[in-house]
Amino acid sequence: MSGFLNDIEGHLLLAATREEGRTAAERFTAPLDWLTDAQRAEVERRFEAEYLALARSSWQRTAVRAGRLRDEYESAYRGLRRRLLAGWLLGCAMALGVLVPCLAR
Repeated sequence: MSGFLNDIEGHLLLAATREEGRTAAERFTAPLDWLTDAQRAEVERRFEAEYLALARSSWQRTAVRAGRLRDEYESAYRGLRRRLLAGWLLGCAMALGVLVPCLAR
C-alpha cells in the first residue's frame, strides 16, 4: 500500500511540476511578441522540458542526500543505543556489587 501511495504522490508531483514548467514557459515567451505561433510553441516545449529535467535532477540530489543523512542518523542512533545499554549494564553491575556484600552480612 505504501508503494502505491508513493506512486500516486510521484505522479501528482510530476503533474504539478509540468504545469509549473508550462506556466513558466508561457511567462518567458509572453514578451517575445516577434515569435511566430510555431516558434513560440517550440520555445515553450523546450523550456518546459528543461524545467522538468532540472526538477528531476534536483529531486535525485535530494534523494541521495536524504539517504546519506538517514545512514548518518541511523549510525548515530546505534552508537547512542550501545552507550545507553553499556551505561545501564554498568549501573546494574555496580548496584549488584553494592547489594551482594550488604545482603551477605
